[in-house]
Amino acid sequence: MSYEHYVRVLKWLTLVLFAYVATLFATKLPWDQALLGVFVPTISWSSAFFTTLVAIFGTTISPYLFFWQASQEAEDERVNKHAKPLLRAPWQAGEEFSRIRADTLTGMAFSNVIALSIIFTTAAALLANGVSNIESSAQAAEALRPIAGEFAFILFAIGIIGTGLLAVPVLAGSAAYAVGETLHWRVGLARKPREAASFYGVLAASTLLGAGITLTPLNPVQALYWSAVINGVVAVPVMIVMMFIASSPKAMGKLAVGGWLRWLGWAATGGMALCVAAMAALWVA
Repeated sequence: MSYEHYVRVLKWLTLVLFAYVATLFATKLPWDQALLGVFVPTISWSSAFFTTLVAIFGTTISPYLFFWQASQEAEDERVNKHAKPLLRAPWQAGEEFSRIRADTLTGMAFSNVIALSIIFTTAAALLANGVSNIESSAQAAEALRPIAGEFAFILFAIGIIGTGLLAVPVLAGSAAYAVGETLHWRVGLARKPREAASFYGVLAASTLLGAGITLTPLNPVQALYWSAVINGVVAVPVMIVMMFIASSPKAMGKLAVGGWLRWLGWAATGGMALCVAAMAALWVA
């Protein structure tokens, strides 16, 4: 499959995530409590609360996303004969930044809608009915059947399958890009396997490793939770380095980040760091 068609398939596949939104409306939900919890959160000064908060941040600002989005931008630029690196063609920056900004804001908005739909559904249908010991996503879907009905079960199952098909190439691809670019390999999904054998080798190994974990006694839900916590912790130094590079005229030239965007970036970095510090402090305490 060509790179252009592969990207198009991934983009259309994201629509399956709306199955989670449909599941939400197929489940009886106390909307007043749910919305109150979103806009007036209850903060608990406990290690469990801040660990979960770091995990949520770790699924939203994940280190692998930095590699994936940056690598895909570079890949698109390499494939497009008319596009050039912005440092060499700064006149293209305005249009490109507008596209990237719209893409990022839209993607992050939808990701939060999907995340809230999953949280609301599991809280209202499962936790409220005493179902808290879920060891896999399949169990979560199955547990919905007697509580929320067959329709909710089918929708949630479709969401799980679609998420898996979407996540595997992104996660494995991020690992391949990160390793390949660090070791100065030829990388890129637009290249054929024979043109970037090491890159595709890492991608295949990552996929097989992920599939192999399902054959072990490891609890998949716990593994997802703690990997999100690790992502949240690792994101802090990555964001610090990224902010220094992005705001450096020496590295970025005229495209260095400044003004409110720079302060917003440092505010997000500081917020992540404070959450990780609070988690660590409460663990020790």
